[in-house]
Amino acid sequence: MIIVNLDVIMAKRKISLNQLSAKTGITTTNLSILKTNKAKAIRFSTLEAICKALNCQPQDILEYEEDKNEK
Repeated sequence: MIIVNLDVIMAKRKISLNQLSAKTGITTTNLSILKTNKAKAIRFSTLEAICKALNCQPQDILEYEEDKNEK
């Protein structure tokens, strides 16, 4: 499963959801869905905008974790 660590990187950068929304042009609703790991997909353009605003790499935001129930 893919884990979105947007909340972690936002905390490290001391940036709020509203501030990130203003910097990226992505709605707070869509950012909140990503932040709470409820998103089923993410567009590369969205990921690029977030990485640019937070000065980070995609791997700082996305993490792969093996599903423990599939073993």
